[in-house]
Amino acid sequence: MNYPVDQRLCQEILLAESPQEILFSLFKRFKERAAIVTSGQLSGMVMVHLAAENQLPFRVCTLDTLRLFPETYDFFEKVESRYGIQIEQIQPDPQEVQEMISQHGEYLFFDSKAKQEYCCNIRKVRPMQRLLETLDVWITGLRRDQSDARKELRKAEIISSATHPVLKVSPLIHWTTDEVWQFVRDNEIPVNPLLETDVQGHYYESLGCVICTTPIKPGEPNRAGRWRWQNATHAPENDNTEENTKECGLHYSI
Repeated sequence: MNYPVDQRLCQEILLAESPQEILFSLFKRFKERAAIVTSGQLSGMVMVHLAAENQLPFRVCTLDTLRLFPETYDFFEKVESRYGIQIEQIQPDPQEVQEMISQHGEYLFFDSKAKQEYCCNIRKVRPMQRLLETLDVWITGLRRDQSDARKELRKAEIISSATHPVLKVSPLIHWTTDEVWQFVRDNEIPVNPLLETDVQGHYYESLGCVICTTPIKPGEPNRAGRWRWQNATHAPENDNTEENTKECGLHYSI
């Protein structure tokens, strides 16, 4: 039976309180037309764990930009082994990547914010658009406490792919970082080693591409580790506006 993606379904998800209830309902209804899309961060792993506990088949996808950290590729293998799943690695179009590099160079993202966004578009946004053609439900690990730019996010909303409406759902949107970490520890959920704090207190808050993602230190905003060379040198001290609005375009271009 096909279930429509409409405002009635959206409202049902908005009223649901339990993330596990949301995941169970969506995978039971939409089966392979619903997927958890994650870069392997904590929220995504919590959802994978909850989905596994539901004992229903579920789909997990990641955007492999071809520039991820070696630790991330190794981590996905551990997650697959732990939960008995296969993570679909959605890669960019090889011809589009080669044309971009031939025209602008491999490290074009250093040149300008526009070129960084172009690189992200080729490596992440367009592959995500192709993935959406196979989905009716896109399940994300977005949370409102991740940055100022995400404070107004909705738990469920209807977006458009090239051909049809898609329900975009963030089941953990109200969870705090502390709550996520506590759940991870309590349930012994696998953690990408990049997310662990080192002896100097540095850690990765997000898991993006090599070079474009760096650790953050205590007191820095969550997005400070993304594209550090774009930090505004003219901004007043302690003004975190730029760091809090750094995005690859994935959640704003679709």
